[in-house]
Amino acid sequence: MRDFDYEAPTSLADAVGLLAKNNGNARPLAGGTDLIDHVRTGRLSADLIVDLKKIPELMALELNEQGLRLGAAVPCYQIYGHPGIVEKYSAITDSSNIIGGMQIQNRASVGGNLANAGAAADSTPALIALEAIVVIAGPDGTREIPVDEFCTGPGQNVLEQGEIIVELRFPPRPSHSGSHYRRFIPRNEMDIAVVGVAASVVLDESGENFVSVRIGLGAVAAKPFYAQEASEILAGQPVNDESIQKAAAAARAVIHPITDMRGTEEFRNHVTGVLTERVIKKAVERARG
Repeated sequence: MRDFDYEAPTSLADAVGLLAKNNGNARPLAGGTDLIDHVRTGRLSADLIVDLKKIPELMALELNEQGLRLGAAVPCYQIYGHPGIVEKYSAITDSSNIIGGMQIQNRASVGGNLANAGAAADSTPALIALEAIVVIAGPDGTREIPVDEFCTGPGQNVLEQGEIIVELRFPPRPSHSGSHYRRFIPRNEMDIAVVGVAASVVLDESGENFVSVRIGLGAVAAKPFYAQEASEILAGQPVNDESIQKAAAAARAVIHPITDMRGTEEFRNHVTGVLTERVIKKAVERARG
């Protein structure tokens, strides 16, 4: 690993300033579980690493009637250890609980996982299903974008030079709602999703009909994405196998998986349908309480 300088600012303004003045040669560090490995192996270079964990805004974790504020550097263990998030935003706790092992989860953050823009990132489909808004700060101020517009390709996102993710904001969860994230990985092999699916459902008061559904898919295209048609096809439909199978078929129709050492295109296509059905059914189970 080549030498680099290290700074740990305590204010957002100082962090943005450090990143902006180093002309792209500074890297923000949230958990560092990907960044340090990439710098060590030469996939990324940096003259300066800017540690973000001492900045209060990036460590915010607030749940109230306005929804959820999740700082970009909050470690995964704090997310799945929060009873309110477990109850209301289950898909995020599902994904946070399987990002690496326990040691990794003490450092890794959902904000860092999103910024890495991996096609197989575990947390991003859950963020999409739960309609997260990404709050970004940079030299020109603060801006917000829907999370499904954040990733632009493998390892690529909308961040401009000097910008960092500050936090993720989630709308309050309606009554009769539930969510779930699930992935498929090769048993005893790499801990990377072959297919990842998240769903958020809202049911009517009877619990027998879908009001709305959002499905996020990962590892089956160049970036995680919102499966719009598969989601909207369930609005107003009864909760039964026929409706859910139609959504699963619609999800399969919009993916563009690759064939690699972890699975073939045909396998990923099949698993997408299977996981979509199972994830929706689990989200329905949680919505019914």
